[in-house]
Amino acid sequence: MVILLIGFSSAVALVLYAMRQNIMLFHTPSQVVAGEVQGNKLFRVGGLVVTGSVVKGNDGLTTEFDLTDMGRSIRVRYTGLLPDLFREGQGIVAQGLLNEKGVFVAQEVLAKHDENYMPPEVAASLKKQGVLLPYPHETD
Repeated sequence: MVILLIGFSSAVALVLYAMRQNIMLFHTPSQVVAGEVQGNKLFRVGGLVVTGSVVKGNDGLTTEFDLTDMGRSIRVRYTGLLPDLFREGQGIVAQGLLNEKGVFVAQEVLAKHDENYMPPEVAASLKKQGVLLPYPHETD
């Protein structure tokens, strides 16, 4: 019986450790600028794409843009095809790493799927900043 208990406890501990390693934390641009994230760990950052900040690279695949939570902004670099609904002024969530120059290098960019949706993390962050959203969100 004791051996079963030790085996079960070990299995639970290993599962919890593996889950902890795979947790993807969400941060706002203000938290990134304040240094609240580690540069060598994957995380998600969300906000609004700053109007006039989108720059396409010569290779046709690299795009850089600024992302804001209406408090602070960070530079984001993404190489790949952006979602069809990606545009300036839009709420997005990007997943990636912060490089040594403070640029967020995205591995994935997620854009809203219709005009009435914004990722809940982005809506909550903007609401916390005092930004009035033009339509209802899950955080209301």
